[in-house]
Amino acid sequence: MKTIILSALTALIATSSIIAQNDTPAWAKETKEQKEKRMEWWTHDRFGMFIHWGIYALPGRHEWVKQRERISDEAYQKYFDHFDPDLYNPEEWAAKAKEAGMKYVVVTTKHHDGFCLFDSKYTDFKVTNTPYKKDLIKPLVDAFRAEGIRIGFYYSLIDWHHPDFTYDRIHPNGPTDPDERKAANEKRDMKKYQQYLKDQLTELLTKYGTIDELFLDFSYPGENGKGHKDWDGEGLLKLIRQLQPNILVDNRLDLDHTNWGWDFVTPEQFMPTEWPAINGQRVPWETCQTFSGSWGYYRDEYTWKNVHQLIVMLIEVTSKGGNLLLNVGPTARGIFDSRANERLEGMGEWMKLHNRSIYGCTQAPDEFQKPDNCLLTYNPETKRLYIHVLEWPFNSLHLPGYKGKFKYAQLLNDGSEIRFRTQTQSSGSTSETSGADDVILTLPVRHPDAEIPVIELFLE
Repeated sequence: MKTIILSALTALIATSSIIAQNDTPAWAKETKEQKEKRMEWWTHDRFGMFIHWGIYALPGRHEWVKQRERISDEAYQKYFDHFDPDLYNPEEWAAKAKEAGMKYVVVTTKHHDGFCLFDSKYTDFKVTNTPYKKDLIKPLVDAFRAEGIRIGFYYSLIDWHHPDFTYDRIHPNGPTDPDERKAANEKRDMKKYQQYLKDQLTELLTKYGTIDELFLDFSYPGENGKGHKDWDGEGLLKLIRQLQPNILVDNRLDLDHTNWGWDFVTPEQFMPTEWPAINGQRVPWETCQTFSGSWGYYRDEYTWKNVHQLIVMLIEVTSKGGNLLLNVGPTARGIFDSRANERLEGMGEWMKLHNRSIYGCTQAPDEFQKPDNCLLTYNPETKRLYIHVLEWPFNSLHLPGYKGKFKYAQLLNDGSEIRFRTQTQSSGSTSETSGADDVILTLPVRHPDAEIPVIELFLE
């Protein structure tokens, strides 16, 4: 993925209130209702698995290791020559994703180093030329589809291996002197690279059946950077729409100046304070997050989030109308790190009993005030409100202004009834903050057997 600087830029784009409304080309036109229908499965499912995997798993020092350490192509070749994930079992990966409650997967088909996990006829820098010799993507697609999980591809717009990809400010091997860089780039042709992008995306979008999401990564316009003109972003998106009309595409082609060049925005490694909006209109969004500080396998990374933090993250994203794409970085032998397995299992244990507070849910209507130490999600189809209790209170939970708004309450983990009463001064309340429209839930003293307890309210 990208640096923290780009994450800040993504945040600015995602929360910007100003966007130019260019004329929409004929091939990109659709009504608001048509787009909502196309995105219906995605806004329902809420939770997906990201997979960052490539030859950078061998050094095990971050997926940007080539750039961070300015490793030459010749030195980086040893990882290609030794890539042999002999324990790769995509059926096992798919089973873990399903158990965790994930409904879609997005896998890196090519990352910034240019290495392809599929058998592309347009490059030799691909998995079928490594000791492993086999396409990694086809069996993964088949395995996840067999579990009922939708398929998404990540594809890097950047390619530090391709001979026509021009040197720029983040290229690991280019000259640092501007004049030398300019001279070196005269031997490179971005027009040829644009065709390479189109050729490979044609392969990916025609060889593996229906692809539900495409995560293109990433643009960095400005001095000595690259943006939509460098990729031919409009031409690329037109091709993508022709090949897969229903596919969902992220906002990293640098077409943010349009209202048709993306389907959803992608805040990375941070939590928006509220549902992202453009021109005052809320937009679909998906935050991509890691278990730790790296996307690819990083052996010596120890800043791992615990299960509690990850569940709260999923709840908070849903409570703001968004999706969570949570990343796993498999090892060089093709298995999930034990730390990743532990967290997936923990999330799955919670999701097994609480997934209906996530699937099909979104931000609660404004009329429902969030109780202290709680997060709210809401299912508009079933008309149920979910109170996620982050800190279990003693005996009772105060719901301000909830009188007459729900008819029944229960703990979601076991379906046990929660009694409630209306808060009035006549009932003996001395709280200055209590009102006649407030409701008090009578809670068990003991914390329910759930990492994050959820109270389900059946609304009137």
